[in-house]
Amino acid sequence: MICIKADEAAELPVMLREKYDRLKQIIIKAGDAVIGFSGGVDSTFLLKVCAEIFGKRVLAITIKSEVVPANEVDAAHDMANRFGVRHVVLKENVLELPGFVQNHPDRCYICKKIIFSQIKKKAELYGIQHCFDGSNVDDAADFRPGRIALSELGVRSPLIEAGFLKSDIRAVSEALKLPTWNKSALACLASRFPYYTEITKDALTQVENAEAFLKELGMHVFRVRHHDILARIELGKKEKKILLESDLCTKIVKHFKKLGYKYVSLDLEGYRTGSMNEALL
Repeated sequence: MICIKADEAAELPVMLREKYDRLKQIIIKAGDAVIGFSGGVDSTFLLKVCAEIFGKRVLAITIKSEVVPANEVDAAHDMANRFGVRHVVLKENVLELPGFVQNHPDRCYICKKIIFSQIKKKAELYGIQHCFDGSNVDDAADFRPGRIALSELGVRSPLIEAGFLKSDIRAVSEALKLPTWNKSALACLASRFPYYTEITKDALTQVENAEAFLKELGMHVFRVRHHDILARIELGKKEKKILLESDLCTKIVKHFKKLGYKYVSLDLEGYRTGSMNEALL
């Protein structure tokens, strides 16, 4: 179990310390919480603070589905155990949700509504009243229909309430020595598909394996966007340098073609969160 002293964040800049204190007050007033826990940067930080305050009155719930890489579910379970937090894995076949595979712009709304309804039901069985998610202030700048579903269900986002940007969360997580402070941003695999493109199990596996290969090559910031027979790779600045200096193009193309892609392209604009939403904004 990870034991973190509250004063380890004492050296933070005043603004971050104030946000951190504000977050703790928001959580204390809630009294208990179930957290939709992905194991990413945001939800890990939120779970750490809740665990420190609530102890056994916090429950972490992770969704296992076709749009979540299996290794992320395992990592979330390990992290919850290290915090000494009760952890439940709920299996959800999102491809069976009405309207999900058609991939309309409300896909995230459909998914979040069902998943967090299940999370809230599970919380009731444990006698927990409040439901949190790990959204941060930066998320509000993107097209996020799932947030409408959260609002309708009464799910709270304490990191937004406390004013945390993604960069704030990374900074405080580093100060608290959380291993996720520099972890790559997570997003469900469905976000790799252009809207109105059908999402299939085979295509999700194709994307998951393609991204796993980039990770094996040392890439940290990246996405593989799925355009039927074409894979469009978005890379961070450091990753672009690795690609060119290490001459990995041939190796990547060869592997991606084995996965079923006929064409492999590099997006010159680079990695950006929610690039599939650009056509809607």
